[in-house]
Amino acid sequence: MQILRLSKWLAFGLLILMTSNALAERSAANMARDEFRHPFATLDFFGIQSVMDVVEISPGGGWYTEILAEKVQGTLYAAHFNPEAKSAYYRNSRAKFEEKIASQPALYGNLELHTFDAGAGLLSTPDNSADAVLTFRNVHNWMRSGSEGRAFELFFTTLKPGGVLGVVEHRAKPDTDLQTMIQSGYVTQKYVIELAEQAGFIFEASSEINANSADTADHPKGVWTLPPSLRLGDKDRDRYLAIGESDRMTLRFRKPAK
Repeated sequence: MQILRLSKWLAFGLLILMTSNALAERSAANMARDEFRHPFATLDFFGIQSVMDVVEISPGGGWYTEILAEKVQGTLYAAHFNPEAKSAYYRNSRAKFEEKIASQPALYGNLELHTFDAGAGLLSTPDNSADAVLTFRNVHNWMRSGSEGRAFELFFTTLKPGGVLGVVEHRAKPDTDLQTMIQSGYVTQKYVIELAEQAGFIFEASSEINANSADTADHPKGVWTLPPSLRLGDKDRDRYLAIGESDRMTLRFRKPAK
């Protein structure tokens, strides 16, 4: 009995050590942004559980992927840029992401790399396969090509009935016009909710987890004026650093259960 108890404690200690090692792979620069992105509280609000199969849309450099790979023990679908895109930026971003996941096979062992291209109407994850689809600060990018509505339709298709859609996006002031949203990178909460509902989703709840009351959302270079982009360089740098990252909506939607 004593040996059995000891082995249980050793197993528990090993689990803690493995978790700590995985999380330790996050860079100091990435962890410094938790102050503005509140990743763990955000995922809890979305209801993400370890047993779920989760699609992360346009993971970019993998900031959230690092955290999701630790949390999700089901399949983590990373739906990245189209490797055949005309944009060199998109192709290079995907290549760097592939290098990142290849460098840590233990952490990313449950990750499947897929393709998302809203303009081409492409999401390569299987239909009705995912428990959750997550997108972080991407809606404004699809608006440049007028493909935002199609993007939400693709999310709806890949989710299982009853699946959750979690959206974080830079938040514009109410009644901001469409062109200003496209130029500034800030989107009204009402517009995002309408996009999701038009695709068939039910709006469940919003959270102020990622709100920032210091952000006025009317900067010279739009949202890219603020960190981490700081498009104005040294001009008023301290002012924008003091504001921090953008004010963001955090929305949860549900695909109706059959």
